Amino acid sequence: MSVLETVKDVLRASTESADRGEGSGAASKGAYWCDDCGERIPDADVEGDDPPACPSCGETMRFERSPSSTGCAC
Repeated sequence: MSVLETVKDVLRASTESADRGEGSGAASKGAYWCDDCGERIPDADVEGDDPPACPSCGETMRFERSPSSTGCAC
C-alpha cells in the first residue's frame, strides 16, 4: 500500500465518524436554541428533561436535532 493510499484511508475514516474530538464525556443528541436571540446550549450541558430558559432573554428554548440523527449539531 502506498503512502498516499494510507493517507486517503486515514482521512476517509476520520470524516466518517460522528464523534470528532474529545468532548465532555456526555453524548450530545442536539442543542437547545432560542429563536429570539440565536443563543445555543448543547443538550449535554442542560440538567433535567425540560427545555431550559434562554440565559439572555428568558424565553423557553426549543430542541434542535432528533435523537436518531447522526453527526454534529454544532
